Amino acid sequence: MEALIKWFVSLLPKKLQDIYYKYEEKWLYLVFGALTTLVSIVTKLIIFHAVPGNPKWENTCGVVVSWICAVTFAFFTNKKYVFKNETKTWPEFFRVMASFFGARLATLVMEWLIFFICCDICDMNQTVITFASQVFIFIANYVLSKLFVFRKNTDPKKEGS
Repeated sequence: MEALIKWFVSLLPKKLQDIYYKYEEKWLYLVFGALTTLVSIVTKLIIFHAVPGNPKWENTCGVVVSWICAVTFAFFTNKKYVFKNETKTWPEFFRVMASFFGARLATLVMEWLIFFICCDICDMNQTVITFASQVFIFIANYVLSKLFVFRKNTDPKKEGS
C-alpha cells in the first residue's frame, strides 16, 4: 500500500508533491476516511439485502455491523498508514485498539446527540444535519486519534521500555 501511495504521489507535479508531503498525515486521513465511509456503506447495503424480515431489525443490524466493520478498517489503516503507530506488545496493541474504539464510540454518541437536538428537538432538516454532522465527526475523530489514541510517546523513561 505504501508503495502504491508513493507511486501515485510521484505522478503529481512537484508543487503538489510538496503540498502532499507537507500535509501527508491529513491527506492520508482524508483518503482512508473516504474508504472507511465506503466500507460502512457497502457493509450496510449487504446487511440490508442479506437479512430478511423486520425492517427495524435490518436497520439496527446494518448500522451496528457497518459501524464495527468501518471502525475496524479505520483502526488498522489509521494505525499503520496515517499515524504510523507501532506497538511492541499485545497489551499495548489492545490498549491502543480499545482507545480507538472508545473514541469512535464517543463520537457516535456525539453524532446521536447532534441528531437528537437538531432534528428531534429543533426540527431541523435531516439532510443538512447529516452533512454538517459528518464534517464535525470527521474532525473530532481526527483530533481524538491524534491527541489520545495514537499520540507520540514524549516520556523519555517509556521510550526505552
